[in-house]
Amino acid sequence: MKKIFLFLASSLWLLLGGCASQSTAEIPAVTGFKVDKYLGTWYEIARLPHRFEKDLDYVSAEYKLNNNGGITVVNRGVKNGYPKSVQGEAKWKGSSDVGELSVSFFWPFSGDYKIIKLDDNYQWAVVTSSTKDYLWILSRQNHMPEEQLKELLDFASGLGFQTGLLEYPKQELN
Repeated sequence: MKKIFLFLASSLWLLLGGCASQSTAEIPAVTGFKVDKYLGTWYEIARLPHRFEKDLDYVSAEYKLNNNGGITVVNRGVKNGYPKSVQGEAKWKGSSDVGELSVSFFWPFSGDYKIIKLDDNYQWAVVTSSTKDYLWILSRQNHMPEEQLKELLDFASGLGFQTGLLEYPKQELN
């Protein structure tokens, strides 16, 4: 009984916490999106902290088109010297030329994946979810020029994201 109470209490806390978060509904996803250009490997340059990525370095995400028209997502990283990975599936929330998907790593749960800024050549992207508690800056390279990163940080800050809280995972192996 105690476990059930703790589960319900933590679920309520998460629900209420979600209600307090600022929505990204007013931030449009990119349009003119071309999935074939987005497929492949992306490296995480910066992220807002979350327990599911705590202490994770050398983080990458690989996107592959699957047979049902969805996208297989494989997130990889290293935590305390050990490789970690998780596979999920992304599905379009609407039209496939809009960079907005729903991603599930653990059925039946899913989350929004909204690309809000994207390089014309698909070399970097700024991604969020349904709230401003989630933000990722991704790059095709495992590093990003400082001036480009600053431009993306200014963009995100201008939208109300707390960029001062961003984490910068290690990416380059020495």
